Amino acid sequence: MTSLLTDTGTEPIAEERANYHALNALLNLYDADGRIQFDADRRAAHAYFIEHVNKNTVFFHSLKEKLDHLVEEGYYEEQVLADYDFAFIKSLFKRAYAVKFRFPTFMGAFKYYTSYTLKTFDGTRYLERFEDRVCMVALTLAAGDRTLAEHLVDEIMSGRFQPATPTFLNAGKAQRGELVSCFLLRVEDNMESIARAINSSLQLSKRGGGVALSLTNLREAGAPIKQIQNQSSGVIPIMKLLEDSFSYANQLGARQGAGAVYLNAHHPDILAFLDTKRENADEKIRIKTLSLGVVIPDITFELARNNEDMYLFSPYDVERVYGVAMSEISVTEKYREMVDDKRISKTKINARRFFQTLAEIQFESGYPYLMFEDTVNRENPIDGRITMSNLCSEILQVSTPSTYREDLSFDEIGKDISCNLGSLNIARAMDSPDLGHTVETAVRGLTAVSDQSDIGCAPSVERGNAMSHAIGLGQMNLHGYLARERIHYGSEEGLDFTNMYFYTVTFHALRASCRIAQERGEWFDGFERSAYASGDYFTKYLESEWTPRTTRVAELFADAGIHLPTVDDWRELAADVARYGLYNQNLQAVPPTGSISYINHSTSSIHPIVAKVEIRKEGKLGRVYYPAPYMTNDNLEYYRDAYEIGPEAIIDTYAEATKHVDQGLSLTLFFPDTATTRDINRAQIHAWRKGVKTLYYIRLRQQALAGTEVDGCVSCTL
Repeated sequence: MTSLLTDTGTEPIAEERANYHALNALLNLYDADGRIQFDADRRAAHAYFIEHVNKNTVFFHSLKEKLDHLVEEGYYEEQVLADYDFAFIKSLFKRAYAVKFRFPTFMGAFKYYTSYTLKTFDGTRYLERFEDRVCMVALTLAAGDRTLAEHLVDEIMSGRFQPATPTFLNAGKAQRGELVSCFLLRVEDNMESIARAINSSLQLSKRGGGVALSLTNLREAGAPIKQIQNQSSGVIPIMKLLEDSFSYANQLGARQGAGAVYLNAHHPDILAFLDTKRENADEKIRIKTLSLGVVIPDITFELARNNEDMYLFSPYDVERVYGVAMSEISVTEKYREMVDDKRISKTKINARRFFQTLAEIQFESGYPYLMFEDTVNRENPIDGRITMSNLCSEILQVSTPSTYREDLSFDEIGKDISCNLGSLNIARAMDSPDLGHTVETAVRGLTAVSDQSDIGCAPSVERGNAMSHAIGLGQMNLHGYLARERIHYGSEEGLDFTNMYFYTVTFHALRASCRIAQERGEWFDGFERSAYASGDYFTKYLESEWTPRTTRVAELFADAGIHLPTVDDWRELAADVARYGLYNQNLQAVPPTGSISYINHSTSSIHPIVAKVEIRKEGKLGRVYYPAPYMTNDNLEYYRDAYEIGPEAIIDTYAEATKHVDQGLSLTLFFPDTATTRDINRAQIHAWRKGVKTLYYIRLRQQALAGTEVDGCVSCTL
């Protein structure tokens, strides 16, 4: 193995060409001096191109020959290219290739060519380089706008902005799924809504999106149907139907169908719902692939703190008494009233026992996700209630119900949710010559995803998208950036930077959306009823100056030439928003970036790393090793992994970002193998108290050592 790293002329190169996998594996072995062999991985990436990519790529004599062929043979959408003259297209490709991009890691190159690039229909040969994919994405999203196309190429090629997997995978291709990451659907308490939800889940999965559904409004097991007692089967059979649906439907075999279901903690089926994830659950009820989420109001924590019983309320009776579905009721506000109301059937369990059960299930399975209902709605700047989240627990938007006729046609189309995602690389964004321009380009690119989405298969989602133009600008590589600057994740300086970075991005994102509204003379539906229109949203930014708490962070922004918005800047922006509105109802959401982190050479999302050298199982290739971005043998101390850092510092970091993000942040908690259910409950309470809106997976070190892969979100894997 030592000879693979010997550079003595032509012989080692020939040997290297046949051993890119072996070279990559050297990352997991120290050299004779006890140092990580980073150079071996760079050589592996180079060898991968020589040995594999170049040999399996279809080459053309000219760009025109290539594009003509790909259009004529049905690989590219003809209209995407027809929006531009060929001279401009050629200049755009030259612009991308002039960057002289190289994948810095074998994993990045392998992931791109395995999961993203255009292949021949038989899957045996490659038809695109990275630069080609970037240009097709830019041409698609810009839709004839040359300036935007150039800006998108610049931002993506530089690594500052990376569209989400569905966009980067599908844009410009003739045989493709949608550009949207995932969808959220309400399910109401009637057979028509249930049937429609299953059909929509099939249709949306076929197009490549993960789907989350709220089951809170469904009547519990044993509830009456047409006044006949003990007729309802509850939520479990619906979950089984949905699980089978997601297993069946996928996007041309490229992405597996994936779904999640959310249930309020005060639903009578909540314990049965959680039991479906127990390892020893009866096969009749066991849920293997469907993800679970629990919606928890503040009152649940209050009851547990006081060691009180916790009442569970029949959604059927709640809707009958209040005239609206249970998800539209604030359980915290109405709790005592509903307890005293004899018209509402109810059962009780011990609140502390509920949280213990929650932790037990998370120990076994990593589920359920948690959404803190009252925190979410207190921070929601949009008129209406947020009742659920998505497959990765970062999308938090208002929805409204649909009603149906007996033939399942719509009587009234409600408002469901789609997620249009992409992320900035924090390290590269901080290096940007103009951070505001980078953010605005990303916002315009994601807005194009919303504008171009065709979701006619789910009319309520289509209507919601048309009304809201909602996007989710995410972030990744926080740990990589902090370590590059020799700052410990979770330290005072780390928290300070997180706060000021998200503060600055939020300003630029709002300004970009306001400019789009001004240009188009259009704002999102319901803007006039939002906290943006009233000005209440801006109060916290106008009451005092937001400045770095530490000298080091002040220096980082000053050295990067990044202007931190002042009170006067915010005052001017608030006036512009009041005058022109915002085009996008929602602007930011931080997903659990997976695949796009590898091709962008970033640490995932704003999490700490899970290992200095991450091990992944990649199909027939087996184990593939990925070194943390910016890590060298001289700065290893700044790369403590998530299990070493612990949940509190991660929660504190997310809490700093949450203050500025209008939606949610996908937050996984990591625990050592000595953790107990009490440790998990403490972390949940700490997150709730710090104002965190949602929690994603729970990961235990012993699971990781046993070979459990941390795959990230199946649908939003970004």
